[in-house]
Amino acid sequence: MKFIVSGKNIDVTQALKERAIKKVGKLDKFFHKDAEAHITMSVEKNRQIVEVTIPFNGGVLRAEEENHDMYASIDKVVDTLERQMRRNKTKIEKKFHEGALRFENFKFGDEEDVDEEHELGIVRTKRFAIKPMTVEEAILQMNLLGHQFFMFSNADTQESNVVYRRKDGNYGLIEPEF
Repeated sequence: MKFIVSGKNIDVTQALKERAIKKVGKLDKFFHKDAEAHITMSVEKNRQIVEVTIPFNGGVLRAEEENHDMYASIDKVVDTLERQMRRNKTKIEKKFHEGALRFENFKFGDEEDVDEEHELGIVRTKRFAIKPMTVEEAILQMNLLGHQFFMFSNADTQESNVVYRRKDGNYGLIEPEF
């Protein structure tokens, strides 16, 4: 596995880089040798944030954790990735080994909270390629990204749909009505 370590608002020391590579390197056995792990460390006020994104076979495994200590954030993000892989192991094996998911790598960023007193406006725009997939595949990809919603092209209806995680732990599907 190749590692790309970068920092935002922080100079990544050699010790931090080595610790991140060592910890994320534990996941190396689950991926092909040419897989890349993008590790981004950032500091916002007193929050030490580590984000790891691993694109593989048309899918993306992503986790983000924060703590007051960067080393603790690294440990937490690796635990989160392992938990995601363990929780979705059979689904990942079935979908990705069959090659059912064939879309370009993409990721959503976390949306920023909008203060009610400020004028509503778009603060960020993301673009990504949408390729056809089933609802189950979209839910799996949403879970791997660690997001609450996921937009995709439904392979059955050929329309854009959104799956989302409900507060009760179940999933919802939004379909267009013309």
